[in-house]
Amino acid sequence: MANIFDVSTPAKRFRLVAWWEAVTWAALLVAMFFKWVLGHEEAIRIPGMVHGTAGFLVFIVVALLTAWSLKWDIKTTILALISSVPPFGTVVFERWAVRNGKLGELSTEFEAAKGNAALV
Repeated sequence: MANIFDVSTPAKRFRLVAWWEAVTWAALLVAMFFKWVLGHEEAIRIPGMVHGTAGFLVFIVVALLTAWSLKWDIKTTILALISSVPPFGTVVFERWAVRNGKLGELSTEFEAAKGNAALV
């Protein structure tokens, strides 16, 4: 992951948003601990809103735009959308998509790096 903040292509935008969605999931899980274990009732209000709007919804939109741009088949598109439901599923999907040639130049870079490692 050379520069995760590079959003110059659909694949790179997808990678950034997939990781961002996972970060918002982590914040929500920490907030849920504070609410349910420590009894701070308002703990999930802000992390929940951030995850729902700036994490989940943004990921759905970017996943659909990426699917269109990279001409994903319906199976890959559905897997991407489903990956937003479990915690950290978007990161798992992003890594799978890179390894399986679904993320354009990111997959090409992965294959080249894998090929160079085989030569060593």
